[in-house]
Amino acid sequence: MTDVLLRDVVEEDLEVFLEQEHDPEAVRRSRFPARPRERFLTHWRTRVLGDPANRVRAIEADGRLAGNLVAWWEEDRRFIGYWMGREFWGRGIGTRALGLFLAEEPVRPLYADPHGGNTASVRLLERHGFRREGTVRHGDDEHVMLVLRSE
Repeated sequence: MTDVLLRDVVEEDLEVFLEQEHDPEAVRRSRFPARPRERFLTHWRTRVLGDPANRVRAIEADGRLAGNLVAWWEEDRRFIGYWMGREFWGRGIGTRALGLFLAEEPVRPLYADPHGGNTASVRLLERHGFRREGTVRHGDDEHVMLVLRSE
């Protein structure tokens, strides 16, 4: 069993996150285009880490940086997103990390909108109680709107 924990994100993590975002298979599944290095780093430093309303956590698996989880506000909705390196896919790490994150994140309802073709991501969210409440378009792509409501 892999040991999974969440911790604060540190500056050194950003280079790993950048590399993970540039994985061609991750880009294909997420339908999220990889950003150039400086744009990526500026976004993370100012909009992600620089916003105290965000909950930002690094995922560690057996002491190795596996990815990240983030919750942020878009108007009056709290969204969650995550990214994991491909070598950590399919091993239950995302399931355990998301469970830990949801225990830390008190806001409900909580929204997520993965690409409809990313069935692994949709299933991961549904396993944690997120329910489909329609679709949303991002450019030419259809995404599933999933919502986790209070019990």
